[in-house]
Amino acid sequence: MRFPPARIQPSAEHHWRSLPAAQQPVWPDAAALDHVLRELSSYPGLVTAEDCDRLTSRMAEVARGEAFLLQGGSCAETFADSSADRVGALAALLSDMADVVAEASSLPVVTVARMAGQYAKPRSQQNETRDGVSLPAYRGDAVNGREFTPAARTPDPVRLLESHRSATTALSHLRVVRHGRSDVFVSHEGLLLDYESALTRTDPRGGRRYAASGHMLWIGERTRDLAGAHLAYFADIANPVAVKLGPSATPGMVVSLANRLDPHREPGRLTFIARMGADKVRDVLPALVMAAESSGSPVSWVCDPMHGNTVVSPSGRKTREFSSVMEEVRGFFEVHRALGTHAGGVHAELCADDVTECTGGLQRISDADLARRYETACDPRLNAAQAREFAARLSELARVNGNDRRLETPWRGIPSLLREVP
Repeated sequence: MRFPPARIQPSAEHHWRSLPAAQQPVWPDAAALDHVLRELSSYPGLVTAEDCDRLTSRMAEVARGEAFLLQGGSCAETFADSSADRVGALAALLSDMADVVAEASSLPVVTVARMAGQYAKPRSQQNETRDGVSLPAYRGDAVNGREFTPAARTPDPVRLLESHRSATTALSHLRVVRHGRSDVFVSHEGLLLDYESALTRTDPRGGRRYAASGHMLWIGERTRDLAGAHLAYFADIANPVAVKLGPSATPGMVVSLANRLDPHREPGRLTFIARMGADKVRDVLPALVMAAESSGSPVSWVCDPMHGNTVVSPSGRKTREFSSVMEEVRGFFEVHRALGTHAGGVHAELCADDVTECTGGLQRISDADLARRYETACDPRLNAAQAREFAARLSELARVNGNDRRLETPWRGIPSLLREVP
């Protein structure tokens, strides 16, 4: 995997700035932000256009039912996660999981890490209050610090430069640990549009513009406004892109997203990541899949079984029960089997450490155990043992999925069959 800067050059300003942009930090010093963005624009891109195109080709295999996507990593990546040990451990864990799924499904696995860019997070509240003191919410290391102090919580644009440095370090370590092996691509939520725009480059081969911050970027549930700045920016880049779809998504929205982000119906260009919750996936997902089929867009469908199953434990910590996570994955596969479409992959928040953030699994982690090693910077992750158990159970579902590929059953009028899936 190569990461030279020469093949992608800085592009012109993007038109997204004239549109409403959700979940952007309130930077206190506009002049400081402008200075940082001009400096960031002079930095080398983190990935090449060639590698982004290669991932698009791999995602086209997923869309055709010829491959399976495994995407995973921390909810909120920290700058400390760019160390050689942490990068190597996550890459090894994802590789182990991919091997299990590939063997069971008889399909090649496309491995994509939430790495080298997942430094920013959307938040439901602008501020956090403790003991009567209100400060800006922690929005990821790219924006501010986790410490609950006025100095740490004040958004600092210099952190955008540190994001680039940390990503560069992580990618260098990833290149070493993956030398001579199959590729691991990197991805993150394209949340901070100032950062993404400053790292957008034009490929001289064909004049297309790429987000040079990562191979694949996605739009989150909170920022997929059809009239918003994120859609405008994503429509302008040539990377493979994804959109998170929660239970409020509608068939009309799916068609509109496909028309906006994949107007040329390019295989591998667009992925929909369903994050419905175990109790809603069987009811909501079928109509969305059918809408995508009717649009003619060759999308990949991926299951995020984490976000829709987040609960607050009796001890007051956010957590996810392992059985609920697996139930959503099971429902996701059932829907696609009934519709005759391809369950293309999973997108999970996990880490290679022995944390205690999600309950259940063979370790039988309880609410009382959460305090032992609850280390996430934002949302709870599967630990290494739970991630391996997740892969083992996933392989059972993928085995059937891989053997059947795309079924011959016509997709129209199929939802009634969902109740008959074992």
